[in-house]
Formats: sequence, structure tokens, C-alpha cells
Amino acid sequence: MSAPFRPKQSLGQHFLRAPNTARKIAGALHAEAGDAVVEIGPGDGALTEVLLEKHPGLLALELDQRAVRALRERFPEKQHPALDVREADATEADWPALAQKKGAPLHVIGNLPYNVTSPILFALLDARSCLAEAVLTMQKEVAERLTAEPRTKAYGIPSVLTQLWCAPELCFDVSPHVFSPQPRVNSAVVRLDFQAETDAAQRVDDDWLRRVVRTAFGKRRKMLRNSLRQWTKDRGISFPHDGWDRKRPEALAPAELAELARYLRERLDGRA
Repeated sequence: MSAPFRPKQSLGQHFLRAPNTARKIAGALHAEAGDAVVEIGPGDGALTEVLLEKHPGLLALELDQRAVRALRERFPEKQHPALDVREADATEADWPALAQKKGAPLHVIGNLPYNVTSPILFALLDARSCLAEAVLTMQKEVAERLTAEPRTKAYGIPSVLTQLWCAPELCFDVSPHVFSPQPRVNSAVVRLDFQAETDAAQRVDDDWLRRVVRTAFGKRRKMLRNSLRQWTKDRGISFPHDGWDRKRPEALAPAELAELARYLRERLDGRA
């Protein structure tokens, strides 16, 4: 058997060391026995061990070759014939192909490395049509941004896009003490329900919506008539509602920003 390996700081690894916490995280997943479950970044397998009790056909995606070897030794094929441990980068995974192979929407779970939380999150959001849900452990500050309300400091691009493309729920906090090495920040578990994409989001192109939201929040303290000038005043296009031009982006709810993006697209295309 291979010698134990240390978490790599360069990979943002913090391995879970508390079985009770692993069980609580697994319990936040709504997958039933037989559903297609994918674990991102299993590390040395603390959460994997719990997941296998209900989901023997688990697919585990792990970037670290050392962890892949350790997982295959800890959960040998003879005892876990349906377990699939792959060396893979979750940000580059072909999620639609994985779902097609499983023949069902995927239930995703994982303890996300802090340094790649955003790329993984947006990869999942982009693949939401083939996902059922995701239960993700991440830095608490990031989790709070996903669920933030308008007119708050935490409200921004991740808040808007996440709340439009799924239904995020802040489940519970996770203490640094259950990880090794202990992170310097608190963590939290978030559940994303991909079956709850809003009607407002479905009426506007993803790329255009992302562009408008990023442009608006790129100049967060400016009023929308200034931050979006290239698509409004410079093109002779007004705003859809009185007073919106004088608002800052943080004042509009996600559905309102989606409405604004759709309105601008239609007028720029000459469809209204």
C-alpha cells in the first residue's frame, strides 16, 4: 500500500477528517439509491466512504494522481466493482457526456478546493441542463455570495447568475477544525437545485446575460445608465422601466437584470 500523502497547497487541498461531518454533507444530497452521483475532488476518500454506502456506482473525479492511487487502494475493485475513480479536472469535464452515459441527470457533490471554486461552480452552471443538483462545500464567504440579497455587499455577479440558473440554498457551516490542514477561513455547504432555473433566465441567451451582468457589476458604484451606456444611450435605447437608468446594479433583483438583458438584446437586434 502507498504511503499516506500530504495535501498539496498548490491544489488548495484540505482533506475532511470528521466522519460525522462527512455524513452530514452526504445527507444534504437528495439523490436516491440508483441515481447517478458524481463526487468532485474526493481527496483521500472521507466523503467517498459515506457515499458508497448508498451509491456504490459512484463516479469520483480527482485531479491529483496521488489521490487517485490512494482511492483505488482504499476502495479496491474487488470490494467496490461499480466505483469509478478517474483522474480528471472537474472544470474540463464533459458533463453532458457523463450524464448521457449514466442515462440520467447527475447529482454532484464535493469539497471544492478554494482556489478553483469559481471555475468549478460556473462549469456546473453551464452544464445545468444535464444536472439534477450539486452539494458543494466551499469557503463560507463565497457561499454567502451565492445566496446574497440585492442591496447587500455580498450581492454581485455570482449571486445573480446562480439565482437565475438554479435555486441555491445555504445548508450549514463547516468548522475549519474538521479539515487537515485547517483552512484559515470557515466553510459552508451549499445545495444548488438545477431543476429550478427561473423563467426569466430561460428567456435570455446565457452568454448575453453573463455579459450584461458582468458589465453592470464591473462598475458597481456607477448607475446603470453609465455602466451600460454602450448599449443604451450610445445606441439611442432607453431602459425598460422608469428610474432603472438611475439605479446601481446591486439594486435590481436577478429576474430584473435578466429582464433588462433580454430587453436590450431585443432592441439591439431590432426585434422591438
